[in-house]
Amino acid sequence: MNPCRVSTPNKFRSLVKVTSLGAVTFSAICLYKGNEKFYESIFMPIVRLIPPETAHQLAVFGVKLSLVRPSYRDPETLRTRLLGMTIGNPVGIAAGFDKHGEAVNGLQRIGFGFVEIGSVTPKPQPGNPRPRVFRLNEDKAIVNRYGFNSEGHEVVYERLKKMREESQNRITLGVNLGRNKHSPDAYKDYIEGIKKFSCLADYLVINISSPNTPGLRAMQNKTTLQVLLSEVLKARSSLPPEEQRPILVKFAPDLADEDVQEIVTVVTQKEFAIDGVIVSNTTINRPSSLKSINAGQIGGLSGVPLRQRTTQLIAKVYKWTDGKIPIIGVGGIFSGQDAYDKILAGASAVQLYTAFIFHGPPVVTRVKQELDQILRENGYKSVEEAVGKGYEKFL
Repeated sequence: MNPCRVSTPNKFRSLVKVTSLGAVTFSAICLYKGNEKFYESIFMPIVRLIPPETAHQLAVFGVKLSLVRPSYRDPETLRTRLLGMTIGNPVGIAAGFDKHGEAVNGLQRIGFGFVEIGSVTPKPQPGNPRPRVFRLNEDKAIVNRYGFNSEGHEVVYERLKKMREESQNRITLGVNLGRNKHSPDAYKDYIEGIKKFSCLADYLVINISSPNTPGLRAMQNKTTLQVLLSEVLKARSSLPPEEQRPILVKFAPDLADEDVQEIVTVVTQKEFAIDGVIVSNTTINRPSSLKSINAGQIGGLSGVPLRQRTTQLIAKVYKWTDGKIPIIGVGGIFSGQDAYDKILAGASAVQLYTAFIFHGPPVVTRVKQELDQILRENGYKSVEEAVGKGYEKFL
């Protein structure tokens, strides 16, 4: 028997093993370093074959394990002040990605300047039935109707407490508070959240704008909001001074101008004065430009279709508050230009969500790099110098 023929299958198997090992190693390195081309051309197309909620859970798990660690270092241009705190860059992750506070350290390592988790409800609740998340690929948008699925205060508190104790770096952390679906006392739910998380969070968010909890958005009306903020601020003042954290309100993009002005009037009054606003949450409106078959799904729409509306809304709030209340801008940020527009409109910082879902971790570095370049090209030495400088053009 010819010995060359005997060894050919073995050589082929060895070649397959070496090639496979090389491909796996190459992929692992690209994932770890956040190679944008690899994510765009290979990894994210594969992810989009997975059901959206499963992909979301896998993404949180991957971030939790710190599988991605980009080498980009934030330049001094991006260092800024938010709610009295100094952060390395103004790009944060919006509430909704890490609902249960599982991946805070990993999100910081990816490059986010601050992390907001939640919404967290007092008692655990499953949220709405599945399916409850839908991709609108043609529109670079997502519809979700999670319905405040939450592991509850106790579980999230213990997880964040452990993270704070073990973490070597101080992460700027926001906790987004929600109410239980069948709660008999919505005010109490938010008060419990203030008291529970003030010792761990750097800021707290009163979320009264999710479209997926019945009756929640009704809390944005003037009278209800006054009572809510009065109770929330009273709860904060009852805490030790070192635990009294900034409080923000997150409201919807679907409000009429007069309703937003009413909110602004409330939050600027001394007895209801909070520390900032988040503009804005998802929308129940469906622009006629939407192309996806999932456009008709019930729930909150996020992504590119919100970009123009939220930037305009930021500019209006900045004008109506005379730029005296910090604004965190959210909605349709996919590039450095998008972030820059929201900063020019009046946002002190911005948050990503949908872009992170569509493009993965590399989008964080790209947005920061582009923002840094745009700031420099326009003669700004810092983010703070640019805040609100162009709000008129967005009105």
